[in-house]
Amino acid sequence: GVLGSGDFARSLAVRLVCSGFKVVVGSRNPKRKASLFPAAAEVTFQAEAVKKADVIFVAIFREHYSTLCDLADVLAGKILVDVSNNTEINHHKESNAEYLASLFPACTVVKGFNVVSAWTLQSGARDGNKQVLICSNNQEAKRAVAEIAQVMGFTPVDMGCMSSACEIENIPLRLLPAWKIPIFLALGLFLCFFTYNLIRQVIHPYIREQKNKLYKIPIEVVNTTLPCVSYVMLSLVYLPGVLAACSQLYYGTKYRRFPDWLDQWLQHRKQIGLLSFFCAALHAVYSLCLPMRRSHRYLLIETAVKQAVEKKMTIWVEEEVWRMEIYISVGIIALGLLSLLAITSLPSIANSLNWREFSFIQ
Repeated sequence: GVLGSGDFARSLAVRLVCSGFKVVVGSRNPKRKASLFPAAAEVTFQAEAVKKADVIFVAIFREHYSTLCDLADVLAGKILVDVSNNTEINHHKESNAEYLASLFPACTVVKGFNVVSAWTLQSGARDGNKQVLICSNNQEAKRAVAEIAQVMGFTPVDMGCMSSACEIENIPLRLLPAWKIPIFLALGLFLCFFTYNLIRQVIHPYIREQKNKLYKIPIEVVNTTLPCVSYVMLSLVYLPGVLAACSQLYYGTKYRRFPDWLDQWLQHRKQIGLLSFFCAALHAVYSLCLPMRRSHRYLLIETAVKQAVEKKMTIWVEEEVWRMEIYISVGIIALGLLSLLAITSLPSIANSLNWREFSFIQ
């Protein structure tokens, strides 16, 4: 059974029907909403739908839970699956699932399917997150909902008792929780190096020689800053491991807890490394664009004119040529190695490597 006629309810009904389930949808206006659901799903009034179903997905907002109180007697003994989410993290003192359970004590409430989007339900598990987080105080009810999720093509994950519902409801609302500290770190380093390079390449020549080099800011100054940020971030990936090893050697045990700052640092190493790769990749793109600048073309023409005036046949400097060739070659190799590190840090790739293979790449 599905109570509700919104986007999620419709997508859920479609997926259940495609998975071979007999679906009955409860709506306050069944005649008006029937055309929105697949023909194989029966659309009727809420009371009738509740009578015909053993497992009922409650696909309505928390504010409308009280409208189901008239159905309390019919709902007794049923399994209610709460699929709702909040608009803010910890918006209420208790989770939506716990609130639903308090309204219907004669029912068994299971929290689940809230981390799956309506689009994922329509397109199938192949195009979205396959995990369905489930929690409840009743093991049999969790098992029943887990079996439904498996038949639908998802992977059920048992998150424990109902007290975990609040954490599950907060998951869709979080915005890159593991990336905040690394991003702020990268931005801080970028601002520091950018300020230094701005003073060195733009402000200093203007003060000393009255040369206007503001045109260097968008490309050249940024391009000089990016590799600085990249290699400092890369060093910050491996430095905490060295500090952790020193700590274990100092105390003579590996079972002593690390300080909180070191523990947090160790947990953010993958994100810091990926940001290092991002800065290195941007540096490569910016470097390729350097000869495309109008200012660079003007400098080439100016050099050619000076050479013609001075009647020089060549300005070839063997040392500078070799220096630049080696510089670019080593840079390409370094970017390739960093790309390998970045790719192997992705979960889908890392999970296919054993510990020896991963250690060898590192």
